[in-house]
Amino acid sequence: MASVNYRTLAADILEGVGGEKNIATATHCATRLRLTLRDDAKANTAAVEKLPGVITVMKAGGQYQVVIGNDVPTVFAELGKISRFGGDDAPAEEAAKGNIFNRFIQMISAIFSPILWPLAAAGLFKAFLALAGNLGWLAPEDSTYVILNAAADALFYFLPLFLAITAAKRFKANQFTAMAIAGSLVYPSIVALNGTQANFAGIPFSVMNYTSSVIPIIVAVWLQGYLERFLLKILPSAIRNFMTPLLAMAIMVPLTLLTVGPATIFLANGLSSGITAMFDFAPWLAGAVMGGFWQVFVVFGLHWGLIPVMLNEIATTGYSVMMAPLLPAVLAQSAAMLAVAIRSNSAKRREVAFPAAFSGFLAGVTEPGIYGVNLPLKKPFYFGIAGGAIGGAIVAMGGSAANAFVFPSLIGLPAFATIGSFITLLIGTAVAIAIAFLLTFFFGPRETPDTVDAGVPGKADGGTAATPSAATIATGSVKVLAPVTGTAVALSEVPDKVFASGAMGAGLAIIPEQDTVHSPVSGTVQVAMKTGHAYGLKTDSGVEVLVHIGIDTVQMKGEGFTSAVTRGQRVEAGELLATIDRAKIKDAGFSDMTIMVVTNTKNLTAVVPVGQGHLDHGVPALDIEL
Repeated sequence: MASVNYRTLAADILEGVGGEKNIATATHCATRLRLTLRDDAKANTAAVEKLPGVITVMKAGGQYQVVIGNDVPTVFAELGKISRFGGDDAPAEEAAKGNIFNRFIQMISAIFSPILWPLAAAGLFKAFLALAGNLGWLAPEDSTYVILNAAADALFYFLPLFLAITAAKRFKANQFTAMAIAGSLVYPSIVALNGTQANFAGIPFSVMNYTSSVIPIIVAVWLQGYLERFLLKILPSAIRNFMTPLLAMAIMVPLTLLTVGPATIFLANGLSSGITAMFDFAPWLAGAVMGGFWQVFVVFGLHWGLIPVMLNEIATTGYSVMMAPLLPAVLAQSAAMLAVAIRSNSAKRREVAFPAAFSGFLAGVTEPGIYGVNLPLKKPFYFGIAGGAIGGAIVAMGGSAANAFVFPSLIGLPAFATIGSFITLLIGTAVAIAIAFLLTFFFGPRETPDTVDAGVPGKADGGTAATPSAATIATGSVKVLAPVTGTAVALSEVPDKVFASGAMGAGLAIIPEQDTVHSPVSGTVQVAMKTGHAYGLKTDSGVEVLVHIGIDTVQMKGEGFTSAVTRGQRVEAGELLATIDRAKIKDAGFSDMTIMVVTNTKNLTAVVPVGQGHLDHGVPALDIEL
């Protein structure tokens, strides 16, 4: 469909169904426009079916369904530009379910996902550089050290710029405008105002340090998306293209500085005062709070209110008691990462967790592991908090303190050796590490196997052997795996004529026996319906696979479906796509039959179903010749 003009197609469909006035409602699923017409007789079905880009038209469930294929979101978006229907297709992640905290974690994980590998590499780079400096191989004032440090630290320092890009993709905002907003927050003259009182148009505000920050730019880009959509609707077309980014930058930069910064500083100062008071009357409690929640403070940028207090302690007394609990806090989270690296069945997760744990232990750089391992999996993060809290309380009771401002890490350990009980500090830190590691190792998520290491099959929680990654193409062929466990059914037996006819491509269907749906290939999620019932995947070799859960289940509007992936995310074969409630699907009167088709079958040499009878998810179901 590369040659199809989507704007023209949307207009032709609108005309073919009798015009905008004949449409009562319009929506879409993974493959088709679903229209409710006021008068079916006004629709010229024969003409609509002949349109370039339309596969077929069918009527079912009171809907007039125009089958487009994978490009239906684009057609739907174009429909929104010429009628009151359609519009931008919201990514699946915007419909995330669960409590606020779970949705927050999912959002943070999705935004960090594209930069995890560079982040992990930079963390490891910083660890090795710190080691070289500690061993005397490189002096901090040496130009070689300065250059390497810039290479290692730039991603962390300018983190808001990187997050602006990924957040803009999620919140459907202009990426370059988002980068301009982020760049303003870390602009040298703004950074120089850190900790001072400034004013904008006579409005006073406190300035915080936005370098390495996370939440401020995410909030700013989220608001930017709404602002841009509003401006695009009200601005005349003659000035829209340049006035939209101009106004977005002019409004969002001051707004962020006037609101997010002062609010963060207010909370951070309150937190700092409370913890300082706690150290006076209950050191063990203050140690538990610092040890348990330090990484939480970092995520929300609240640590900026505590760092000046630590620096002031060192400047006035020669040491900081507030810094001592940070050692168990950081190493407990690193221990949880290490347990995930050893215990997880996901090769993809292990590849992130091992270097993240190393950089955390050695140099105190935990960002890659927090955002790529512990926080997305939740339990390791909680276990790290538990270990850090107990270890922090022990350390604080021993009167431990740091006589220099260092990253809490094994390399920074000498800074904690001269004040208070060093033995107690080591015991508290060891306890924190042990708690986090053991809890994560025995009770943390094992995850689904997604690859085979050196040809050795992994095992899923249910004991099913994993098969080679479908993304690996050694002989010009691809194996597509069964996405669910159940009974295989020929595509011709599917009770939906579009799928049964093969119009959407060759494939098969499976009647599921479990409530989990897994990725059949390694590749990128091209489509993740916000209703959670359908996913489009594309392998590195260009094979496009659609996994459609149930028949007409789009009408359930997400009830009974919980997505585990987001659009644009990289997944490995066998990785969880969604969790479903089969009982709820059947109670709603729909079939839970899961259909898997290769939507670009016509571009391939052959697509042959090989799975028969009972299939476990992860076993070969289709053989593809490229």
